[in-house]
Amino acid sequence: MRVFVTGATGTIGLAVSTAFRRAGHQVWGLARSADKASALARAEIHPVLGDLGNPESFAAVAESCSVLVHAAAEYGSGAFAFERSAVHALIAAARRRGPQPKALIYTSGTWVYGNTGDRLVDETSPVAPLPHVSERPAVERLVLEAEGVRGVVLRPGCVYGHQGSLTAMWFEAARGGGAIEVIGDGSARWALVHLDDLGRAYVRAAESGLSGVFNVTDRSRSSVREMAAAVARVTGHAGEIRTTPVADAARSMGTLAECLALDQHVDSRKAARLLGWQPRHGGFLDEVDECFEAWKAWNPA
Repeated sequence: MRVFVTGATGTIGLAVSTAFRRAGHQVWGLARSADKASALARAEIHPVLGDLGNPESFAAVAESCSVLVHAAAEYGSGAFAFERSAVHALIAAARRRGPQPKALIYTSGTWVYGNTGDRLVDETSPVAPLPHVSERPAVERLVLEAEGVRGVVLRPGCVYGHQGSLTAMWFEAARGGGAIEVIGDGSARWALVHLDDLGRAYVRAAESGLSGVFNVTDRSRSSVREMAAAVARVTGHAGEIRTTPVADAARSMGTLAECLALDQHVDSRKAARLLGWQPRHGGFLDEVDECFEAWKAWNPA
């Protein structure tokens, strides 16, 4: 397959691009700078210099590919207007020419379910997105309802591994000697997925010929406090693990703070049943040593 990936140099986008390439597919990745383009080329990914805000910079490549993956993420004021614009551009590219029908895979996330606690949710459960991702379900519908396009929505949990993603803030704090901060009281359990497992889910979805929504999470159920304590152990951090009320954290983090305190229990058996996808990684707590070494390699002191 010929695959085009937006956000190809980002945490999720790079993992996805690499997974498609390792599966033997030809991959084109959108990059905003020559340095980022070089990083893609080193991974055997064809770089496309351009910007999501300028669809003409990638339209020809997108039109020539049979799978389009939207893995770029924007937050802040006007972020979802930009997101909708990017999705519309990809839908238009999918319809214009080349292999039909093309697959458009959109990267959403489990945060659209809101706080679930011990209640297990799946793709049939109603969404209750927090303000940080309030408009994401509408973008999901754009993809799923687009005529002439095979729409797929993946809802990953919080990703870990390689560059670190959300867990990077704990490694950074530990290396700097500051407090490892946990938002909320520490009892929340994030829905998690390793970046390599997530990348394979995209490949499975693309190759399956199916459309629809798929959760992508592992089976770990560790609390945020347990994960932060594991970071302290592996880094030799003797300082404080500080719990910060959501309202206090929101003063500096904005609406993201509430998401970081979500307690979620998410079912990914649909992906296992229909895509043949299974997580191979057991969770951040089981792999914290490897994750720290990888993070250090990505972020030399």
